[in-house]
Amino acid sequence: MAVTTRRNTWILLFGALLSTLFFSCNKNVVFSEYKKLPEEGWRISNKLSYDVTIDDNSKYHNVFLTVRHADAYPYSNLFLFLTTTYPDGKISTDTLECILANKKGEWQGDGAGDLWDNKILLKKNLRFPQNGKYTFTFEQGMRSDPLPMILDFGMVVEKVD
Repeated sequence: MAVTTRRNTWILLFGALLSTLFFSCNKNVVFSEYKKLPEEGWRISNKLSYDVTIDDNSKYHNVFLTVRHADAYPYSNLFLFLTTTYPDGKISTDTLECILANKKGEWQGDGAGDLWDNKILLKKNLRFPQNGKYTFTFEQGMRSDPLPMILDFGMVVEKVD
């Protein structure tokens, strides 16, 4: 009985510690959303959009892309086309390259089993030019259609202290 009680106490303490770390690390998160991609792969026609509302454009932000892929992903990078729609309706487009493996072919990011999670810095210390809703739309720009083994794709916006 004492062993069970001690184990439960450790589990509760560990859970409280993880909870504290989770919430303290995320206090600056303005936006975070991940989208699961179909098992058959990410089609070029499957554009992923994220609506981000900026209430205070005087603050600096870091913008990240999150990519989860399987170990069997056949490329070392991921090309994306990004369309940004500003609150005033202005539209800009960019081509992005996310590096997922180093020159030796070793996956970057955090691995667990055959899954790899990448948090890739897109913009550092960005000041959004306007308050309001921004829409970020991503389209995969690889030659494979559908693109296999990209499992989840997301975006995170954090305030900079």
